[in-house]
Amino acid sequence: QVQLVESGGGLVQGGGSLRLSCAASGRTLNMNNRGWFRQAPGKEREFVAAIRWSGSSTYYADSVKGRFTISRDNAKNTVYLQMNSLKPEDTAVYFCAYQRFNFRVGRAESEYEYWGQGTQVTVSS
Repeated sequence: QVQLVESGGGLVQGGGSLRLSCAASGRTLNMNNRGWFRQAPGKEREFVAAIRWSGSSTYYADSVKGRFTISRDNAKNTVYLQMNSLKPEDTAVYFCAYQRFNFRVGRAESEYEYWGQGTQVTVSS
């Protein structure tokens, strides 16, 4: 089993920044891909960003490209999501996800085996 714990959410004004963290523990493997998803009230969970186990490749939803940056520190088993220029429409619960080693970095929920509990991000206008 792998446990994921997110942190860093909160309330921020539009145009502001937040940095989310997701620490993994338990039976983790070095070669794991990681992703961030979000779910706004009344909407389905959607893909935000993902990163290959090596950090060599990153992927973003069009809605956050150029504003969000995903990164990782494998020594700490932690992945980050730096969110800049936040908009009210970014308000959601943000979830981190863990995918066992796979050449394809997942962009769909079904491709990830473990999930965190989520952290709330609220952007005021």
